[in-house]
Amino acid sequence: MKVFLNDRHPLHHGRHEMFRGELVPCFEVPARADYVLQELRDRSFGTVQSAPPIERATLERVHAARYLDFLTGAWDEWVALDPDNAQRDALPSYWPIRTFRSDVLPASFPARLGLFSFDAGSPLTAGTWEAARQGAACAAAGAAALLAGERSAFVLTRPPGHHAGPDFFGGYCFLNNAAIAAQVLRDGGMERVAVLDVDYHHGNGTQAIFYEREDVFFASVHGDPHTEYPYYLGYADERGEGAGLGCNLNLPLPKGTDFARWRDALRVALQAIAAHGAQALVVSLGVDTFEADPISGFRLASDDYLRVGADIAAAGLPTLFVLEGGYAVAEVGRNVVNVLAGFVQE
Repeated sequence: MKVFLNDRHPLHHGRHEMFRGELVPCFEVPARADYVLQELRDRSFGTVQSAPPIERATLERVHAARYLDFLTGAWDEWVALDPDNAQRDALPSYWPIRTFRSDVLPASFPARLGLFSFDAGSPLTAGTWEAARQGAACAAAGAAALLAGERSAFVLTRPPGHHAGPDFFGGYCFLNNAAIAAQVLRDGGMERVAVLDVDYHHGNGTQAIFYEREDVFFASVHGDPHTEYPYYLGYADERGEGAGLGCNLNLPLPKGTDFARWRDALRVALQAIAAHGAQALVVSLGVDTFEADPISGFRLASDDYLRVGADIAAAGLPTLFVLEGGYAVAEVGRNVVNVLAGFVQE
């Protein structure tokens, strides 16, 4: 299996995130990817390589131009407000919710920071744009590998991507790597593509990007948004709109769900993907479903991830895995590589 490593991921290293009224150390840290890379090496798994730069036009197939403009210059604008900001991460303070306008681009940087975000838990740092852009490049390269005939590939990157929408960041995500990969597959000739999100948290950004499209099927198994982040999306009655009606499948599960019940939901998702006629599969691979994850609530054990990989392999599709969440940092490597190993062994 080819592994596309984002070697610039350490450039994004947030100091703090806002959590329930206080600044706390970030859960999303560079060590997450480092542990995965070490596990790959320890188990002699995969061929690790870099990716060529991604074209702006490829990003614009998924993300709005004014959002990309904002991300490109955000750090410089933040520091221009106050030189001391170079020692502080940028976090939003206000947002244009219901009845506010979002079509007018404010001159104020803090106002635009809020316009293009949906939470205060995703610090924007000096290296965020470069790290996110190279992660998107790895996703595009992984999709290109599938188009060239590879059975599978893995994108080892951070920051993650599935919470990033067409023109907003949040949930530690800035560019939607899985959506970019799916679009590259479509542009490369795949008529129907599926994105399977197995992260504990619903992939609201991916859903938003493809919600009105019939060519990309989105299926997600996740914590019930009645109680779990991102709260405002991920309910079972969200089935798509317009041409995309019936092409969005949410399978929310209650906190405390064990592997047997979770695996049943995965089976339903894979059956729906097969019924859609997908020719390739992108997996948003979050392992925050792990029983010891500090900010999640499912009860999967490390060995269960071998069966997850085998179940996905049984779908028989060219498959690209893209790293998303997983915050029991020391176990992330083992859990991720178990999925990949289970897939290859099947």
